[in-house]
Amino acid sequence: MLNIFRYLKRSWRAVAAVLALLVLQASCDLTLPQYTSDLVDVGIQQSGVAHAAPEEMRASTYDDLMVFLTKEAQAEVSQAYARTESGTYTLSSQGRKDWARLDELLSMPLIVLSQVEGSAETDMASVHAMLDAGLLTHEQLLGYLAAAQSQMAGMTGSMLQQRAIQRTQAEYTALGRDLGEMQVQYLLSTGAKMLGITLVMVAASVLVGLLASRVSARVGMELRGQLFQRVVSFGSEEMDRFSTASLITRSTNDIQQIQMVVVMLLRIVLYAPILGIGGVFRVTRTNTGMAWIIGVAVGAILLLVAFLMVVAMPKFKKMQILIDRLNLVSREILTGLPVIRAFSRESHEEERFDQANRDLMRTQLFTNRAMTFMMPMMMLIMNAITVAIVWFGGHGVDAGTMQVGDMMAFITYTMQIVMSFLMISMVSIMLPRAGVSAGRINEVLHTEPAIRDRARTKDGQHTEWKGEITFDNVSFRYPDADADVLEHISFTAKPGQTTAIIGSTGSGKSTLINLIPRFFDVSYGKITLDGVDIRDLSLHKLHELLGYVPQKGVLFSGSIESNLKFGGEHITDQDIAQAADIAQATEFIQSKPEGYQTPIAQGGTNVSGGQKQRLSIARAIAKHPKVFLFDDSFSALDYKTDAALRRALGEQIKDATTIIVAQRISTILHAGQIIVLDEGTVAGIGTHEELMKTCATYQEIARSQLSERELGGIAQ
Repeated sequence: MLNIFRYLKRSWRAVAAVLALLVLQASCDLTLPQYTSDLVDVGIQQSGVAHAAPEEMRASTYDDLMVFLTKEAQAEVSQAYARTESGTYTLSSQGRKDWARLDELLSMPLIVLSQVEGSAETDMASVHAMLDAGLLTHEQLLGYLAAAQSQMAGMTGSMLQQRAIQRTQAEYTALGRDLGEMQVQYLLSTGAKMLGITLVMVAASVLVGLLASRVSARVGMELRGQLFQRVVSFGSEEMDRFSTASLITRSTNDIQQIQMVVVMLLRIVLYAPILGIGGVFRVTRTNTGMAWIIGVAVGAILLLVAFLMVVAMPKFKKMQILIDRLNLVSREILTGLPVIRAFSRESHEEERFDQANRDLMRTQLFTNRAMTFMMPMMMLIMNAITVAIVWFGGHGVDAGTMQVGDMMAFITYTMQIVMSFLMISMVSIMLPRAGVSAGRINEVLHTEPAIRDRARTKDGQHTEWKGEITFDNVSFRYPDADADVLEHISFTAKPGQTTAIIGSTGSGKSTLINLIPRFFDVSYGKITLDGVDIRDLSLHKLHELLGYVPQKGVLFSGSIESNLKFGGEHITDQDIAQAADIAQATEFIQSKPEGYQTPIAQGGTNVSGGQKQRLSIARAIAKHPKVFLFDDSFSALDYKTDAALRRALGEQIKDATTIIVAQRISTILHAGQIIVLDEGTVAGIGTHEELMKTCATYQEIARSQLSERELGGIAQ
């Protein structure tokens, strides 16, 4: 989860806006239950009379209430009411501001006044008469008020206020007011307020969804960019460690998981605590005595979520690995489809794919069943809570200690609290998988390439680079290998000279040439370019000086022109035309109706192997490098094209250093220097004629490829 929060750093403004909108949405959501309670308690049961303290009352009622108030309370009430010309008392503007305080002061006096007025033994006229005659003191009346208040101690504040409002309703009726009209007006005004609050809540929710989606999309875009940038900097060692299939999964499926969770995080995970805490705060103000029900419900939900997390978490980790496996199998089958068909192995590969598919399906079914199990349990808990509230709340309503509206509000707040935990628990099923995905993404992002630029480079060592490559006692072994693949290799490839590397299969030819562009770094010794250790050059500068043609021609989707100009923007149309001519590709390019604009499919699948190879060679020539590296790049060419291409190379790029890895001796007969490798060591260095005399390994290769006449009478 911490990793996911780190991804949100750059979008902190949007996150802050989302948080503010969520607070607004939660405030609206938490306000509605109170309005619902007021509709029932005030609008229906109290005929729209919301306050115990009358807005207007008769002078006799005013005088009667005063006898049940302390001197301090009398002073407050007298300041809140003003006498009108008609003789009634009306709330002043200041009194309306302190209406809640007046409700508190006048609720018990109104209840006692109602009891006295309903008594057959006495009335308020008798009370005033006894006060005037000294038969009854003001303190005795206050004591009677306190006794009545202690008898009603079990009632909630709203119940006491409701009983007081009954006397206020009688006062309004006596003044000639229409309670029915008051009720309709209250219901309409409260309904309008609820509608307005709902619209604000909807608007906040829509804006949160919009911002969350934008933040999620931005996080996904940035992660894909960072991941791609890191992968592009990887060398062969890191690519072998992660595998292409796994990197594709991390760039697509894992980032998609992060995006989904970011949306859920901003819309639900942040909202749920705000709603839950607000709901708890509101519940504590209802004074229903049923808060223990919420504690039991939350405890049950937390136990359920913890159980599911313990059971499901390992499966989420396994799921991502199985997705990697499925992608790997799919990629192998699709890439090797021609070979599979040639060997009639379709059924075997189908079984292999089916096995990987079923393994993933079983794991997904397990996690989905865990989710399916959670929902009924959550609903069971919610329904049990509702039944408990109705049961205990019903007893309170029956006993007269709780109003129906209070019970309804408590149910709503409790459901909001439980729903907040339910939302978190639902998202918690996704969070472990997203956490695994974030870990896998960070594993790539935090992997430093073994081959990278040094802090200080020597790119400016020469203003004019010649391209002289020197191997100085170079040895190399692959990571985690037990033995060297190349041992003590020393030679110099000079500009204007063709250096050929030949040897039996597995002798280390391709490995040797791959050390020059630093696909791997040497284990011992050093390789220099014009006297500068290539490790002291930036990778950009080194590759700028090299023209590399891999053993297997690689083309990119686009056109022939875009592929030939792949080496940089400085390459002109004249450059690619000249390069295509040297690579013997002009004829087949011009035979295409669209010429250099001919589309190239992904991987170059719409051109032949020889054409692909010639375009790869032309691509390297077009950038005018100082050093050409041909890794067995002529193997797909026929002898005639091979000879013509080598002749053109010798004529057109005389000043460049050319290093050729070859399987055929005919390709390197006229090389200025031939290096013979045998099991990773140099078996001989020289020209063809020199090696035919001095190198037994070269002689064996020559005898296997050349006729007696071509061998030139070498002694048998």
